[in-house]
Amino acid sequence: MQEQLKKAMQRNQLIDLMYIGKDGVISKRRIKIIKMIGSKFQVFCFTKQAKRTFIIENVLAAVPVIRKEGLVI
Repeated sequence: MQEQLKKAMQRNQLIDLMYIGKDGVISKRRIKIIKMIGSKFQVFCFTKQAKRTFIIENVLAAVPVIRKEGLVI
C-alpha cells in the first residue's frame, strides 16, 4: 500500500480512499497526498475540506481518480 500511495503522490493524483479510523468507523475520502512521513501520510481531504494525517496500515483501499475530459465539437 505504501508504494501505491507514494506513486500517487509522485503523479499528483487524486485518490478515493477507504479508511478505518481509531474508533473503528470506516470512511470514504477523496484526497490528494501532500507528504509521507514514515508510517503516516499527510493529505488534503476534499471530503472534509481540510488537511488530515492518516496511518498507512489503516487504509483499506486506495483507488486513483480518473478524470475524463469532455469532447468539444
